[in-house]
Amino acid sequence: GPPRIADKVIHRQSVRLGRTIKLLCPVEGDPPPLTMWMKDGRTIHSGWTRFRILQQGLKIKEVESEDAGTYICKATNGFGSTNVNYTLIVIDDASSGKDSQVPEGSNGEYEDHSGKQWARPRFTQPAKMRRRVIARPVGSSVRLKCVASGNPRPDITWLKDNKPLTPQEIGENKKKKWTLNLKNLKPEDSGKYTCRVFNRVGEINATYKVEVIQRTRSKPILTGTHPVNTTVDYGGTTSFQCKVRSDVKPVIQWLKRVEYGTESKYNSTIDVGGQKFVVLPTGEVWSRPDGSYLNKLMITRAKEEDAGMYICLGANTMGYSFRSAFLTVLPDPKPPSAPVPPSSASSLPWPVIIGIPAGAVFIFGTILLWLCQSKKKPCSPPAAAAHRAQPRDRPCVSQLPDKDCISSINYEEYVAQQQHLLSQGPALAPGVASKMYPKIYTDIHTHTHSHVEGKVHQHQHIQYQC
Repeated sequence: GPPRIADKVIHRQSVRLGRTIKLLCPVEGDPPPLTMWMKDGRTIHSGWTRFRILQQGLKIKEVESEDAGTYICKATNGFGSTNVNYTLIVIDDASSGKDSQVPEGSNGEYEDHSGKQWARPRFTQPAKMRRRVIARPVGSSVRLKCVASGNPRPDITWLKDNKPLTPQEIGENKKKKWTLNLKNLKPEDSGKYTCRVFNRVGEINATYKVEVIQRTRSKPILTGTHPVNTTVDYGGTTSFQCKVRSDVKPVIQWLKRVEYGTESKYNSTIDVGGQKFVVLPTGEVWSRPDGSYLNKLMITRAKEEDAGMYICLGANTMGYSFRSAFLTVLPDPKPPSAPVPPSSASSLPWPVIIGIPAGAVFIFGTILLWLCQSKKKPCSPPAAAAHRAQPRDRPCVSQLPDKDCISSINYEEYVAQQQHLLSQGPALAPGVASKMYPKIYTDIHTHTHSHVEGKVHQHQHIQYQC
């Protein structure tokens, strides 16, 4: 998600002159955000020698009065950005006579009649003043330092070629008087710059020689070795960087080569060197003190389609230059398993799976039971009597009984019985063989059963006997 502040921030910070302070930037996000620090609207970079950007925040060593101001930590990832603001106050103990410093000798200290101890001015950062000859190209910037302390607090004046600089030429407020900032250098800015630091006890000075190098206007030049070939884990984060030297601020653009067959995935492409490329979003271009410009391309949550050729293109009104590099994305160590096609069994709930066959069996059983009951029904409604026996001695009718009316014996058994009787007719009684059918005694028993449910079942038993 986007960066967010993970801890409480004390926005107002104070530090004593010459001490070290660290401003924290407690932000977190997924992917981890990149941080950039600014002071009073200016980007802090490696050219700020006393400033060091750490993973946890910004570290300022040997704090000077000019370091007071507004600091912003800007954290950015692919989902957004957030800012952490600080106001830094620099406390100068020398102004109140509480400056504790190492004496410079008997001539460096002075005590008046009231017991007040005075100290002549001295440079507090001599190691950063060793480089007195500075060469810079046209359009770049330079900072000349003369940080000093003393008691009473000393004053400082700046001169160029022994002539005082006007406040407009210095262009900074009183809090930043210990450093002279020369921006957007021009050839006429070349010369000797001297700082004079003094108080009532003494005076010191230092001189810098600045040479502004004239350059012919030309197309941008990519310096250094960047961008370089890079390998990143699947889902990881990496970056390409590009350093461009140009007389004027260039346009830096990142391009990615479009692989053959994937042109339809992009709305628009451009041709560079006979190949098609797609233009990628570009972040902020940072200006460096040496006159070059720096830009980074961040690649987060790398996927297989992110692999390929990338180009850094630097352009100005005189032309353009570019350099390419390749990104390799390692295979996913845990590739997603192939999706299993849903089956009819797995797509139905268990009640349905069990209920459908059970319902089918129930319906089939009901139909089968109804068919069995329908076969047992008599052809004509039975008599109203609950039970009736009718033994009769009558000649057997010449017409065979309807086979649907025979319920206790089936029709085939009945026919077989009649044939058997006919074959044994002469042995049974005289004169019977001359007849077509023997006498048959019939015994009809009709049973009527009434049930609680209101159903009435009738059973008729017919017995034939000759």
